[in-house]
Amino acid sequence: MDTTAIVIFVISAFSLGLVLIMKRDSIPPSLRRGMALTAIALIAFAFFLIVYSLLNFGRMQ
Repeated sequence: MDTTAIVIFVISAFSLGLVLIMKRDSIPPSLRRGMALTAIALIAFAFFLIVYSLLNFGRMQ
């Protein structure tokens, strides 16, 4: 199984969360809530992929 796409997604999801935290004062209030919810969903899915990959690490060929 090629995990390159998973690694790229995890890095980009955590980077999006970091950018939103660092630039929260410059984001317009109308976009802030939607972007935060999107980032939370992406980070949660990235965390799920990390755990899933670790659990299936021994079974990968």
